[in-house]
Amino acid sequence: MCLDNYFTGSKSNIVHLLNRPYFESIRHDVTSPISLEVDEIYNLACPASPVHYQFDPVQTTKTSVLGAINMLGLAKRTGAKILQASTSEVYGDPEVHPQVEGYFGSVNPVGIRACYDEGKRCAETLFFDYYRQHAVPIKVARIFNTYGPRMHPNDGRVVSNFIVRALRGLPIEIYGDGNQTRSFCYVDDLVDGLVKLMATDQDCTGPINLGNPVEFTMIELAKLIISMTNSKSLLVFKPLPQDDPARRRPCIGMAREKLDWSPRISLENGLDKTISYFFNLLKNDE
Repeated sequence: MCLDNYFTGSKSNIVHLLNRPYFESIRHDVTSPISLEVDEIYNLACPASPVHYQFDPVQTTKTSVLGAINMLGLAKRTGAKILQASTSEVYGDPEVHPQVEGYFGSVNPVGIRACYDEGKRCAETLFFDYYRQHAVPIKVARIFNTYGPRMHPNDGRVVSNFIVRALRGLPIEIYGDGNQTRSFCYVDDLVDGLVKLMATDQDCTGPINLGNPVEFTMIELAKLIISMTNSKSLLVFKPLPQDDPARRRPCIGMAREKLDWSPRISLENGLDKTISYFFNLLKNDE
């Protein structure tokens, strides 16, 4: 059963699943309780792009906090295992590099990104309190910059933004000097990691970093996408947004040890699949 309010998604992304006998789609917002009979819960709810989560920051915080409370309540009632999709944003603009799970982060609690950063941090707190107080079996994954086909063309995150603009021949906007870094994990690798984490013994709660430890600057990513799309797009530099992290790379030693997991898909191969998706999407929109 898939719950979605379609704020950042669309039914077209799951239309190929709707005729399958064991798949059920329910339009629902996790800020409201729901009663279901389930064995496992993957709590992936919350817009993850600054463009979307800053559109309604109060609702973003509610999604993380009230959503966690409602899903944890459901897990408690049914005895289900529950996984929280947390984020590398809990590390803020990190002073430790690469980021290890024991690092508590450097987050601005009153900044424009705080609705997402602090909402996810509070959700982690709730998960561990339900684990300690109510013995709810939990898993917490800290996800680093996932990308792949079926992303929204106006998602606002860097991979989809660069690809769409490159395919349209528009200037690619680089914020700051372009030397800030991210580590990009293809969606198939991430899903594999989430499933492996859910299958671990009850004492393996996390948090566990899931991401690709290969680090790229924004300029490197932009130039790679321009090359792969044969685009004539130029780079345009703009001011760096408030609290934008300077460096981001996961330490995945714990994932390797406890999950026997590490990413298998290179950035070039993942981008090739993602570019093909957006090329066909934009062509059909013309």
